[in-house]
Amino acid sequence: MNAMPDAMTDDAAARLQVFDWADVADDLDAQGFAMLEALLSPRECRDLAGLYADETIFRSRVVMGRHGFGRGEYQYFAYPLPDTVASLRGAIYPRLAPIANRWNAAMGIDVRYPDSHAAFLARCHGAGQRRPTPLLLQYGAGDYNCLHQDLYGEHVFPLQVAILLSEPGRDFSGGEFVLTEQRPRMQSRADVVPLHQGDAVVFAVHQRPVQGTRGSYRVNQRHGVSRLRSGHRHTLGIIFHDAT
Repeated sequence: MNAMPDAMTDDAAARLQVFDWADVADDLDAQGFAMLEALLSPRECRDLAGLYADETIFRSRVVMGRHGFGRGEYQYFAYPLPDTVASLRGAIYPRLAPIANRWNAAMGIDVRYPDSHAAFLARCHGAGQRRPTPLLLQYGAGDYNCLHQDLYGEHVFPLQVAILLSEPGRDFSGGEFVLTEQRPRMQSRADVVPLHQGDAVVFAVHQRPVQGTRGSYRVNQRHGVSRLRSGHRHTLGIIFHDAT
């Protein structure tokens, strides 16, 4: 994997400083997701969405309807990742690693995550998880993404990020980002996250701890996208573990 340019890495780290990460942690604990508003500029969003047509920078393309995943399609980036994607992935991870470690401790899971993303990727690659997982998703009218979890191997980082690259009401209608949560012996609860162009949502990949009267228990979480009524929608997904 190519090294990230220092200027791009520094820019990503600087833009993350504007967020109150204590509030992010509180939101993740309370509801399983947190917003990072206006993480990317409209121009950055357009530039990233425009990469979808360049097949040379992706390792694979998935048409959802062929696999029962929904309707629409997505492509996984190949290494080296585009600079913006690589720098965001490397800069966001250290902000989330302490939350991930605290969650695992609360759920009685022995795994702990290193401070740097490079060290975590080395762990993934040592276990045979070498395929990059950041992806671009593309939806048209009538498309949707079924509720799912992005689990790609033994080593899973418990948080991930989705960034909306299109503007609701202008580029598309419908297509809301949806999260569901299944607590033990309870019916599922759904959240619709109100994203605008450039907004990011951080959310649980698989499970998160919830404090109960007798200590913490595990809650199962899934995510998806509701049916688009019109237009086109692009999303950047940043997953921190690589795939087998």
